[in-house]
Amino acid sequence: QVQLVESGGGLVQAGGSLRLSCAASGRTFSTYAMGWFRQDPGKERDFVAAISWSGGRTYYADSVKGRFTISRDNAKNTVYLQMNSLKPEDTAVYYCAATKTAWGTSALREYDYWGQGTQVTVSS
Repeated sequence: QVQLVESGGGLVQAGGSLRLSCAASGRTFSTYAMGWFRQDPGKERDFVAAISWSGGRTYYADSVKGRFTISRDNAKNTVYLQMNSLKPEDTAVYYCAATKTAWGTSALREYDYWGQGTQVTVSS
C-alpha cells in the first residue's frame, strides 16, 4: 500500500513557476514508477509526466515538454514536478500516482495509487 500526498499548488501569473511535491508513505517507494496527471472540472484526467523507478527515464506530454520537469528523490520518498513558463491552460487539479510498471507510462489505468490532488491556477 502506498499513500500519496501532493503539495505546492497555488495561484500564479502566466509565465511564472511552481514546484509540486508528492510525498509517499511506505518503504517501497523506490520500486514504483511515478506519474503526474491533471484534470479540469468536467474533463478527463490527462497525462503530464512520468518517471521510472530509478529516475533514469522520464516522459512528458507534448503540451508541457520543455517547460515542466519531473524528478524524484528516493531517499526522501518524494517526486517533484517543476513547472516553468506556466500558461492559463495549465490550470487544473494536479495528481501524482504510482505504478508498478518498470519505466512509467502515460496510461492512467496502469496506476495503482493516487493522491488527493493539488489545485494549480494560472492567471492571464
